[in-house]
Amino acid sequence: MQVLLLRNIQSKFVIKYILRKIRLLSNARKEPYFLFHKILGFYPDKIEYYQLAVRHKSVSIPTESGHNLSNERLEFLGDAVLNSVVTDILYRRYENEREGFLTNTRSKIVKRESLNQLAIVIGLNKLVKVTKYVNLHTNNNIYGNALEALMGAIYLDLGYKQCKKFVEQRLLNSFENLDKIVESEVNFKSKLIEWCQKNRMQPEFILVEEVMNKSNKHVFTTSLTIQGKTICEATGASKKESQQNASRVAYQLILSNPNFIAEISVEEEEIAPESNISIDEESAENTN
Repeated sequence: MQVLLLRNIQSKFVIKYILRKIRLLSNARKEPYFLFHKILGFYPDKIEYYQLAVRHKSVSIPTESGHNLSNERLEFLGDAVLNSVVTDILYRRYENEREGFLTNTRSKIVKRESLNQLAIVIGLNKLVKVTKYVNLHTNNNIYGNALEALMGAIYLDLGYKQCKKFVEQRLLNSFENLDKIVESEVNFKSKLIEWCQKNRMQPEFILVEEVMNKSNKHVFTTSLTIQGKTICEATGASKKESQQNASRVAYQLILSNPNFIAEISVEEEEIAPESNISIDEESAENTN
């Protein structure tokens, strides 16, 4: 009995899958489906979600209930979905990085300027419906907003997995390289060296250890000193990454402490008086 029930359920899923494929193939020749396929990389199931995603509030559609339909609600949903997907991708890809690094990198990807650019790169701007009275040169966030709404449409139509696939294959690939995004977010090592040169101080990166973790992956620990004083230690999946992480910690300490230079200078000066005292004492003993 259970076997028959299981077979019936499987048959229903197979039939549903086949019917969906047939529907998609028949819709593929229709212009709206074809246009969205060029942007998405797949054919939509419920095209009305996507058509609403590109409808700006300036050309909203009034309903019988008195509401105006535009992409604003989808934008609200898509914003949350996009942040969740990007967080998921970064968390899994950079498993040894701390919260601050992940937050900064996510902000770089989902910031308005990036979304506006991505919408244009994938061609979404050509589908956005907006009144001619809106100046797109001064309201270019319209494209980024439409991209967020598109994420909301994908989520409602095909779910989270398809959203993640779209971000990985279409959005992140539109950047040159995700690692370059991360590196360009803030090159803390360069900033730290620049700061040290400006203030005539000498930084030094010392590799403390290199070990294998439980996942058989290398973990490097770097100690950062400035003027011989140990400022911090940090780890990373590579020597370069551990240095970058140490630089980030040190640079944040410098920015948060207005007396950083003075404190290091005082520590340097404390050594000199001790040396002078010992010399004076030796001279006094010799004199006696």
